[in-house]
Amino acid sequence: MSRFHSYVNSAKSILEEYDGGEPFSLFLKSFFRRNKKYGSRDRREIGHLCYCYFRLGKSIPDIAIEERILIGLLLCSKSINDVLANLRPELSEKVHLSLEGKLSFMGKQSLIENIFPFKDELSVGVSHRALSESFFDQPNLFLRLRPGNEEFVKNKLQNEEVEFKEVSKSCLSLSNSVKIDQKIQLNKEAVVQDLNSQRMGELLPSNNTETTFSVWDCCTGSGGKSILVYDTITNIDLNVTDVRDSILVNLKSRFKEAGINSYNSGSVDLSQSTVSLSKSPFDLIIADVPCTGSGTWGRTPEQLFYFNSDKIKKYVDLQRKIIANTIPHLKPGGQLLYITCSVFKKENEENIEFFKNEYNLDEEKRELFTGYDKRADSMFACVLTKQN
Repeated sequence: MSRFHSYVNSAKSILEEYDGGEPFSLFLKSFFRRNKKYGSRDRREIGHLCYCYFRLGKSIPDIAIEERILIGLLLCSKSINDVLANLRPELSEKVHLSLEGKLSFMGKQSLIENIFPFKDELSVGVSHRALSESFFDQPNLFLRLRPGNEEFVKNKLQNEEVEFKEVSKSCLSLSNSVKIDQKIQLNKEAVVQDLNSQRMGELLPSNNTETTFSVWDCCTGSGGKSILVYDTITNIDLNVTDVRDSILVNLKSRFKEAGINSYNSGSVDLSQSTVSLSKSPFDLIIADVPCTGSGTWGRTPEQLFYFNSDKIKKYVDLQRKIIANTIPHLKPGGQLLYITCSVFKKENEENIEFFKNEYNLDEEKRELFTGYDKRADSMFACVLTKQN
């Protein structure tokens, strides 16, 4: 059996074992730890074939796994690769064609329409066609350069011969293959943060007074937005919470690297009806709420593959509970920055209308940040002010 047949067969075995219960990247690492016969090149090739399979989304579900892998590989390829060249030379000859050309050659022009079958659930302004086509491109790695480090980091990367595109003074786009943690001091000099996650800074209020501005990042996660707020708002009283203790442990280490020493943190379950906070109320609450993550599925296409639209309601219910439990901690005249990385209207604009009506909030600004046209994540955000 050729090495290339072995790659496809190994990918098939992995896909048959995986059930979507955990991020595929973690499952793959565990699989290769248990099967040490695979070298680094083998792992890279096999993993890529698996992701090509997932990037077909919900389309052509009834064909054999091996064939689906190879079709996905063709649609994801822009140059000759050894697997197609050896196993399916007639497909390999078409890698330089446009996506439309490849689909036409295979007689599968309707495939694109079926990748993402939740067209009726999309937020206004999302292009179903462009979103579906974007699944064949891995999103880029983005860096946010921290204030005062912009030129230093760029010079450092140039000296390391790392190619990058300057999106703005403080934002760089790089290939995902770059081992950036070996090139710069992460969190101190720059933060790995998606392009549109960085753009949340455009919606943050400015503090032009000497008065301390109190901020609560209520679903802090990895802490990227907290560091962004710290870098953006002066005289800040930063408070961060998350339901997961492990997140807060990691956050403590990350904040130390970022030079953030003055902040309050704690474990809070905002799905519960009673929330006690010693620092309440706040000038600004940032609610980057748990969501379907549908705007990030270009990075994790297995989530699209296993997604059921019934899950949207589950997340909407959770989002509404979280906001219900944060609003009492917002000062009159204070602002709520509601954020999702979703492309679904129920999590986005429909939730905003609900919050406005339920809690007497005034809408200041809302933005749909599309990422599928920028090799980035798609996000939704809205600034709401609590009436006095």
